[in-house]
Amino acid sequence: MAGLLSHSLTWDQAKDKWSSQLNPILQNPLINGQILSGIKVKSGTNVINHGLQQNLQGYIVIMNSANVTFYDTQQKNQTPQLTLQLVSSGIATISLYVF
Repeated sequence: MAGLLSHSLTWDQAKDKWSSQLNPILQNPLINGQILSGIKVKSGTNVINHGLQQNLQGYIVIMNSANVTFYDTQQKNQTPQLTLQLVSSGIATISLYVF
């Protein structure tokens, strides 16, 4: 199988091989995300502190208590390193995965 480590590799060769295979996974922004639970949103713009201490790269709504839709206004957000501006079509309690 391609990509498997050979038993005949030296430690330095194996370390380089592991790095080349693991680093792309570890650098994926999804890996260092966090879950925000129990967020109550209202109809209209909601400002949510994401806690990442860096610019938000994305979010996924992972739980939603009502039939509402969302979109963000991050392009206009003055504090993207601190907050997510999420516009909701109605009232709901949601959980987000932010990264």
